[in-house]
Amino acid sequence: MKSILITGGAGFIGSNFVLYLLEKYPEYQVVNLDLLTYAGTLENLKEGQANPRHVFVKGDILDRALIERIFQDHDIVGVIHFAAESHVDNSIAGPEAFIKTNVMGTFTLLDVARKNWMEAPFKFNASKEGNRFLHISTDEVYGSLGETGLFTEQTAYAPNSPYSATKASSDMLVRSYFHTYGMNVVTTNCSNNYGPKQHQEKLIPTIIRSALGGKQIPIYGDGKNVRDWLYVLDHVKGIDLAFHKGTAGQTYNIGGRNERNNNEIAATICSILDQLQPRTDGKSYKEQITFVQDRAGHDKRYAIDATKIETELKWKADENFDSGIQKTVKWYLGKLTK
Repeated sequence: MKSILITGGAGFIGSNFVLYLLEKYPEYQVVNLDLLTYAGTLENLKEGQANPRHVFVKGDILDRALIERIFQDHDIVGVIHFAAESHVDNSIAGPEAFIKTNVMGTFTLLDVARKNWMEAPFKFNASKEGNRFLHISTDEVYGSLGETGLFTEQTAYAPNSPYSATKASSDMLVRSYFHTYGMNVVTTNCSNNYGPKQHQEKLIPTIIRSALGGKQIPIYGDGKNVRDWLYVLDHVKGIDLAFHKGTAGQTYNIGGRNERNNNEIAATICSILDQLQPRTDGKSYKEQITFVQDRAGHDKRYAIDATKIETELKWKADENFDSGIQKTVKWYLGKLTK
């Protein structure tokens, strides 16, 4: 049985991926490392907790001794690295944690993997040639787009927040381990994810939670910031393809081709809630929408050109925004109205 190390596997995207991997690949043991900070919870993994092929380890990716022990105890053949501080507002208020986890944590994982898998630059240890490190990143490393254009894998990096700067730094570390050591690495940069198990601080869960709680629905600035929205299970399938079929040293952008501004997101969710869980006073949830002070350095628009992964790896999003947001709202209704 092959052991795959998943970091951050109790978080939103990571937990969805862990459960997907356990179901699809019976030949894999999944070693799931997560520190269980505010963004990760074992509740996200309840469907897989009884699976004997799921080994959960509570710990920090900065703990080199722990990472080395995991590699030795489980003979790790692949790393899929989700673990990161990811909330932009938190990075503005306290950037140091982002630098430690996103930069130093990624370095620790890379370096332990290299020393376990390789005896010298461009020379793998016996039977380690196929071992791979996949790094999960974000489209925010590319900065902000104008009203037109798309991010491609050739777009120059221009991070504008402490969060995106640390992700850009970790991307460069991964790149350097390919070019300097010949390590088998792949990077994916995704657009905004949404779907089941997302942390409540993010935009879509905040809209749903605020609406159902009878509170104001906060929208930054004028609400015209545009994001490309990707349903989490579509992202998971893209990561699976990149890990198993991607070319070493390459980057693959994964995007949903679903551009929406924040006003459209809020209005769509309110309309769905009006149908599924109407307010007792008969009014629309849209009346709860309110505009709040904009985020510092708020990027105006992100949008991904996913042609490379669609063409080379035959990935395709199964959900459009209308179908994905319906599933998402229904999941949160089930969670919040128990």
